Amino acid sequence: MSTTETKPAPPPVEKIKIKVDGREIEVPKMTPDWQGKMQPTTMLQACALANQDVPHYCYHPKLPIAGNCRMCLVEFGTPMIGPDRQPVKNEDGTPKIAKSVLPYEPSTPRGAIACATPISPGMEIYPSSPATKQMREAVLESLLINHPLDCPICDQAGECKLQEYSVDYGKATSRFVEEKEHKPKQVDLGPRIMLDDERCILCSRCVRFSKDIAGDDALGFASRGSRNFLTNFPGKKFDNNYTLNTVDICPVGALTSKDFRFQMRVWFLKESKSVCTSCATGCNIVIGSRENKVYRYEPRENDAVNSSWMCDAGRLNYKWINSEFRLTQIKGPKTEWSLALRDIAETLRKAPLGSVAMVASARQTNEELYLLKKLATKLNALTDSVPRTGEGDKLLVNADKNPNSNGAKLIGIAPAQMGSNLPKIAEGIHSGSIKTLIVFGEDVTKCGISADLLGKLSTLIVSDILPNKTTEAAHYVLPGCAHAEKRGSFVNTKGRVQRFMQNTQPKGNARAEWEFLHELVYDVTGQNGFVSIEGLFNQMAKEVPAFQGVTWAALGDLGVTINL
Repeated sequence: MSTTETKPAPPPVEKIKIKVDGREIEVPKMTPDWQGKMQPTTMLQACALANQDVPHYCYHPKLPIAGNCRMCLVEFGTPMIGPDRQPVKNEDGTPKIAKSVLPYEPSTPRGAIACATPISPGMEIYPSSPATKQMREAVLESLLINHPLDCPICDQAGECKLQEYSVDYGKATSRFVEEKEHKPKQVDLGPRIMLDDERCILCSRCVRFSKDIAGDDALGFASRGSRNFLTNFPGKKFDNNYTLNTVDICPVGALTSKDFRFQMRVWFLKESKSVCTSCATGCNIVIGSRENKVYRYEPRENDAVNSSWMCDAGRLNYKWINSEFRLTQIKGPKTEWSLALRDIAETLRKAPLGSVAMVASARQTNEELYLLKKLATKLNALTDSVPRTGEGDKLLVNADKNPNSNGAKLIGIAPAQMGSNLPKIAEGIHSGSIKTLIVFGEDVTKCGISADLLGKLSTLIVSDILPNKTTEAAHYVLPGCAHAEKRGSFVNTKGRVQRFMQNTQPKGNARAEWEFLHELVYDVTGQNGFVSIEGLFNQMAKEVPAFQGVTWAALGDLGVTINL
C-alpha cells in the first residue's frame, strides 16, 4: 500500500486591525524587511496596503531603515488604557483613541516617522490630516532652505522626488531670506559618478547601498549642521561594479551618471521592459531610447533575479547597439531578403545529409535557437554554441557571459558540455566532410575555426550584428538585430524563462532573426510555424520538454522558473 505525502499547510498570517484615515483595514503583523527577514509592519507599509501614499526620501524597501529625512512624518493615535490596564471605551463602545501630542504642549500633535514606527492593534494613522500636511510642509521648507533652485538645468528633472513632493505637499513660498549655504559642486567621486553636494538632501541612501549591498564602504558624511555634505573617503575613489545604482536611488539630482549626464531629458525617452544580455543572471532592465537611439539601461525590480539592482558593466553595455559599424545590408549573390532566403534554402535542400554544421550563439533567443534546431534536425547537422566565461561576483555578476546558455542546452543546439563539438566541426571542415557552415552571432575564428578553414567551405552562411572575420569570409551575411530591436526570451542561470520587448527599430535592412528563420525553415523543411513571437514560443513550449506547460502570456514581466 502506498501513501502520498502532503506538505503541511503554511501557518496562517497573523493580522491586526488598524485604521488609516478612518478606514479600518487588516494588515499582516509581520512583513519582510530589506533582507527578507520578518519584522513588525511599519506605518508606511500599512498605509501602502491601504493605498495611501506616504512621501519619503531616505526610506527604500531594499535598504536598511535610517529614518533621517523626516518626510514620512504622520499624525497617529493609539487606544487609551485606563488605570485598570483595560481599554477605555467611548459611549458607543468603540475604543477611545488618544492622539500622540507633544508632552510639553498637549495641543500640538506629535508625528511619528512612518518608515520606522511599527503598528499596533487598534492604532489609527492619519496620513491626510491637517497636522500631517503641516509636518510635510515644514520638512520640505527645511530641505529647500539651502537647495539650489535650478530645476531647469538639473539632470534629474523629471525624476526628482524633491521636485514632485514640492508640488504635491509643499508651499509655494518660503520664509527663508538669507543667503543659501554653498557646497562643493561637480565633485568627481569616481570613474562613473558625478556629485553635486548642493543638491544632496542627506538621505543616506547611497551610503547604505554602498556599505550594505555592494560591500564597499566608500561614502559618508562630513562636517556638521547645515554644512554637512556627502563625500568619498580620503584617498579612496568611489569605484566598484555597482556605483551607478546610487544614481537610481538618489531621490534628487545630487548623484548623476557621467555616461547619461546631460544626454537626454527623461520625458523624451521611450521605455520598454527588457533583460540584460551581459551574463547569465539576466537582470531585468528598462531600456530608454529616443529617435531609435538607445541612451540608457536602468534596473527593473524582480526579486527572483536582481532585486532592484544591476552591475555597472551590464548597464553600460549598450553602445554597440548604436554603432556606426552595424551590419545593415545583405551580403551575397542576392541582396533582397526573399531572393536571398530562397537561394540559401535551395543550397541547403541540395546539401547531403551530414555535410552541414551549425554554430548558434547562446546569445540568440529561445525562439531563434528552436528554429535553428529544426533546420539542424532536417539537415542532420552537427551543432554547438560557443562558451563564454569571465569573472563573476557574489552579488549579481555570473561567470557565464552568455545570456541563454541554458536555453541553448535545453533546446538541443548546444551539447551538455558547450563547445565540445567545435573541434569536431573544425576537423570536419578540414577533412572535407563538412561543406556548409551556418553561423549565428559568433566569430568562429576566435574559437578554433580559422579563416583558412572557412575558406575550404563551399557555403558559409552567417547572421550577425557587427562585422568580424567570420562575416568577412561569408558567402551570405544576413544582418540580424540586437535584443532591443526585437522580442524574444532567454533562460537564465537559475532556469528562469524571461521575455523582453522591442524598444527600437532594426537598423537599415536588418531583420529579427526569428522572422527570417521562420521563412527559411519553411522553405527547407516544409514545416510552417507561427508568424508571431507569441505563437512561436507557445509552439516551442509544446515540443521542447523543459518548456511544457509554459506560455508566452504566463511569462509576464517577471518570468517563470522551469526545471533544468
